[in-house]
Amino acid sequence: MGEMKVGTSSWADRSLLASGWYPRSANTPAGRLAYYAERFGLVEVDTTYYAVPAPETTAAWVDRTPPDFTFDVKALGLFTGHGIQAAALPADLRPPGRETGRVRRRDLPESSYDELWRRFREAVEPIAGAGKLGVLLFQFPPWLTRGERAEQRVLDAAERCRPWRVAVEFRHASWFDGENAPETVGFLARHDISMVSVDMPQGHESSVPPLLLATAEPAVMRFHGHSPEWTTGDKEGRFRYAYRDDELAEWAGRLHDLADETDELHVLLNNCCAGQAQRDAARLAALLGPAADWPGRYARRRAALRVVR
Repeated sequence: MGEMKVGTSSWADRSLLASGWYPRSANTPAGRLAYYAERFGLVEVDTTYYAVPAPETTAAWVDRTPPDFTFDVKALGLFTGHGIQAAALPADLRPPGRETGRVRRRDLPESSYDELWRRFREAVEPIAGAGKLGVLLFQFPPWLTRGERAEQRVLDAAERCRPWRVAVEFRHASWFDGENAPETVGFLARHDISMVSVDMPQGHESSVPPLLLATAEPAVMRFHGHSPEWTTGDKEGRFRYAYRDDELAEWAGRLHDLADETDELHVLLNNCCAGQAQRDAARLAALLGPAADWPGRYARRRAALRVVR
């Protein structure tokens, strides 16, 4: 069975800080990350979706975590088609006269876009250099439908990241409708890109089925919950969900099966609302048992990777 790393999508969102999950003694950014890293061996960096941090910031994250800690780093929203706030861009890369509002790829000249990628890689380098980088996670928007142009967008992003590992999460049903599912899986496997498996609300255009497959190393699983406000609520409302004991027990069994297909499995709880992700992640890690990488628990890695090609 492959090694399983369990964690959450963010360690410092506002609702978590207000929830009381952190003790009063963990009252600084450094203290909170250190407290989190004592309890989980993996975290997804969410802040990099909104802005490119300074390399000094990411180097500090490395210094505050144990040698075997892993960061999965979310790609900047502008790289996936979401866009970002103009104020979040470096001042010298903002389009002239655009101090507010959202900026998308088409708003930037090629030179500025390339420079933004260079600075993103520069920010990731301290994590990668310390051996703590898991994957660069690209969460593509619900309006990215399957097709040749969309596939090329995925490949362009992956190529800019190499030799680092890349994982992709799709949020449009077209990628997995009917015969498209094996073609999507094969496309990612051929290009050595991890497909992010998800647990999420079903029945929407943005819904994808919970296919647990390893297309590359590591396998990645993200839990979004099943909030009835998935398409109507604010950020907290969309992810407000507490997993029941029976749900987590069922998922633990499925994750053990997935871990048999891969050397390493990253499991991330993204129901980030008032500390619920941290509570559910701890419960799930306990159910996964000794194979889960959380304080004091490790497992041997398998030598073979079985993927659908």
